Amino acid sequence: MERQTFASGGKTAVLYPAAQAGSPLIVLCEYEGDGEPVVRALQEMGAPACSLLVTGGGEWNRDMSPWAAPAVFKGGEPFTGGADGFLTVLLGQILPEARERIGSVPAFTGLAGYSLAGLFALYALCRCDAFDRAASVSGSLWFPGFTEYVLTHEPCRRPEMLYFSLGDRESRTANPVLRTAERCMTDIASHYAGQGIPVIREMNPGNHFRDAALRTAKGIRALLETV
Repeated sequence: MERQTFASGGKTAVLYPAAQAGSPLIVLCEYEGDGEPVVRALQEMGAPACSLLVTGGGEWNRDMSPWAAPAVFKGGEPFTGGADGFLTVLLGQILPEARERIGSVPAFTGLAGYSLAGLFALYALCRCDAFDRAASVSGSLWFPGFTEYVLTHEPCRRPEMLYFSLGDRESRTANPVLRTAERCMTDIASHYAGQGIPVIREMNPGNHFRDAALRTAKGIRALLETV
């Protein structure tokens, strides 16, 4: 993929456009970096072609959190609930710029994210109709009040499919909030599956911090391979 870096809406974005016109467009929100490890993992696993737009960074606990919530780690930063603001910038400036650079209409547009960005990926479905598919990879679905929000708010567009994954040791923690990670994922995935939406659930070996790029690539591959 030919890498292009551009600034839009006060954010830095990196675009890896597909060679073939009309390829799917996947938006990946990242905490830091340019997404290169994910691109390599996608290539190594032979995933179908796509244009990959990587953005994020900045104030992670602000931009990826749907509403304010206290810190869950000792000495950690609280969440300040700026996801709506980030989504406005993504939809109004970053995504249009990426589409103009690609120069063709994508077969579909997906949204993927790891950790808190995996939470944002699902939240965005309830706030806009811009995304056809979403992948919540080791998503922070334990976020206070989020399960209840999902159960009471329909997506603005019925997703074509959803992907969920978690490390098999992520819920094995003394932290009472993080300990609910697997239960929250199960409840949310089951809710969507019960509506007839195709849902893929996957457990990966290890804790939250193991193989992040590989897990993310597996989620994106699932979005691309599902017919």
